[in-house]
Amino acid sequence: MESPTLADWVGDVKGFAEHQWQREPAIFTPEAAASPLDLDELDAAFDSGLLRTPYLEMVRSDKVTIPPEAYTTSRVVNGITHHGFADRAKVVALLRTGATLLLRCVNQWHRPTGDLVARLSEELDRRVEAFFFVTPAGGQGLATHRDDADVFVLQAAGRKTWYVHDAPAVADWQLGELADDEHSPRRLHGVLDPGSVLYIPRGFAHRAVGAAGLSAHLSLTVRDICLQDLRTALEQCLTGELDLPARPLGEAAIADACTALLGHVRARLDTVTPTEVRLAARAAQARQRATAAPAETFGEAARTWEADGAGRAGLASVGRTWRKLRGAH
Repeated sequence: MESPTLADWVGDVKGFAEHQWQREPAIFTPEAAASPLDLDELDAAFDSGLLRTPYLEMVRSDKVTIPPEAYTTSRVVNGITHHGFADRAKVVALLRTGATLLLRCVNQWHRPTGDLVARLSEELDRRVEAFFFVTPAGGQGLATHRDDADVFVLQAAGRKTWYVHDAPAVADWQLGELADDEHSPRRLHGVLDPGSVLYIPRGFAHRAVGAAGLSAHLSLTVRDICLQDLRTALEQCLTGELDLPARPLGEAAIADACTALLGHVRARLDTVTPTEVRLAARAAQARQRATAAPAETFGEAARTWEADGAGRAGLASVGRTWRKLRGAH
C-alpha cells in the first residue's frame, strides 16, 4: 500500500502552508487511517522477538525513572547473556500502573513507517523521525514540553486528550519540560479519535493524557535548520573554494595559511547572501536524508543465484577442495 501524502491528512496543502504550518496547531480528520503502526502491528513486533532497547522505553510524567530491567528480559545466545529484549508481560503490567510505552526511531525497524517517513521527508524537504506512544487512560508519558520539531500526531488506537500551548516568548527558547514558573497560554484543547491527525508547530508546548482505552499514537517529528546548521553552511560558503594545504608544516606555513584564509573569507563576505547560506544548509540536510539503494533481498539473490554463476562457482570450489583432499590419501 502506498504511503499517504500530506494532502491525505490536511486536505488543502496550500491553505495548511499559509495558515497552520509553523503558525497554529490544528486537528484534522482524514478519510483513511493515517498511522501505518497500530496495536496489532505492535504485537507482531513483540512476537518477532527482536525488539529491544534502545528502541523501547517506559516513561512517566512524574519524573519517576523506570529502569530497563523492569520492562525487558535477558536471553542466552551461543552461551552469552544479552540484555534489553522487550518483555510484553512486564510492559503490560507497567501500563496498568499508568506508565507509557515509548518506541523510538520506529522508521528504522518497521518498514511501512519507514516508507511513510521517507515519503514525508521528501515532500517537506526535511528530516523526519517516528516515535510511537502507548498510554493507558489517565496516563501521561511526558510533562508539558517543547520539541525542536514540527510534529504530526497520528492517532492509532483509543482516545487521547491533547493540550497545546503557545510558541516560545523569547528567541533563545529551551527544549524539554517547561519551567515551573512558565505559564504559556493554551492554543488548542482537543481529543483525538483513531484516524485523527494533530499538527503541532515547532516549539509549541504540549502534553497528552490517555482519555479512553489503551491509547496509541505515532508521532512524526519534522526537523528544521538550527543555528549550528547555519554555521556549518556559512563555513562551507566562505571556504568551499579555498585551495590550501590541509596540514601546513611549521610556523611560517601556518601563518601563511592564516593570512590566505582570512583574505579569502573577507572577500567572500562581501558576496555571500543569506539565501546562499540557507540553501547550503538545506542541501546539507538533503545529503543527510539520502539513503542508499535498497539491498538485494535474499529472495532476489536466490532467484538469480544460478543465473549469475555464483552458485556454480561455489560448488566448483568445493569440488576442487574435495578432490585435493581425496588425492592426498
